[in-house]
Amino acid sequence: MAINKFMMAALKALSYADYNIKENYKFHRIFNNIIHPPLKAHYYLWEHNIDYIDYELPVRVFPPAEMRSEEIILFFHGGGWVTGNTDSYARTCADLATQTGRHVYSLEYRLAPEYRFPCALEDCYAVARELHLSREDVVLMGDSAGGNLAAAVSLLAVERGEFHVNKQILLYPLTYHDHTSNSPFPSVTEYGTNYLLTSKKICDYMDLYAPDEKDRTSPYLAPLLSENLHGQPETLIITAEYDPLRDEGEAYGEKLRRFGNSVNIVRMKDALHGFFSLPMRFAHVRLCYEVINAFLDGELVGDKTI
Repeated sequence: MAINKFMMAALKALSYADYNIKENYKFHRIFNNIIHPPLKAHYYLWEHNIDYIDYELPVRVFPPAEMRSEEIILFFHGGGWVTGNTDSYARTCADLATQTGRHVYSLEYRLAPEYRFPCALEDCYAVARELHLSREDVVLMGDSAGGNLAAAVSLLAVERGEFHVNKQILLYPLTYHDHTSNSPFPSVTEYGTNYLLTSKKICDYMDLYAPDEKDRTSPYLAPLLSENLHGQPETLIITAEYDPLRDEGEAYGEKLRRFGNSVNIVRMKDALHGFFSLPMRFAHVRLCYEVINAFLDGELVGDKTI
């Protein structure tokens, strides 16, 4: 459904430009937990000591009601590397397990600004490595900042050579470092003010996660800047039409393809950033799962707008 004038007015009000994430990130975390209450569902914790660090990195495992594949999905949540957790994404991960018929592993990685780049990435990499050392059928998946982390883990896996990622699913991922008016991507200026996720919020998140300017151009923060994308996994990228991150996500897919990787790029028409976390009754979510399941089942999704 297209955005009408009444919805546009509501979006503009919700996209308040002067809200400062950097000053209010703790409140933002609390608010995020309030609007996403913990899910009372069947799940269990897979606890494992990560050997490169002296603490336990919790991973919540969501089993499907009906298992259709031994393949598992390792999911990295969004939230600008600053907010979000396994509780706020419990409903999404439970739906993901149910809709795909696969076990879903959801990681509680460390958040910025308490833990800055590359802490979240190293946490995600460590869990991906542990899973891949015991099996090969692991799909990396994430939304927004989580999509950024999934892409970065795949890059790091090639560089370090400790394991190989076969598939990745990137939902409206952040892949570039500049979301100011200097951005080369039209979607940043066209949809960066009145569509919930604003370019200002993205810049605030970036400042909290990577305050050091030299980190901004690392391919592990901005995968689109990577000079070597050989050997990347089979990739599905899903973007949202009214999303400032739309163009950079699609550009990353196109660049992956230029390096010989298999890539499918699907744009969700009339969708906003973050739509995947909505309940199953929303058409965009149902369509998204149709695409995801086709990709997981080995079908050629191709490039399209739906």
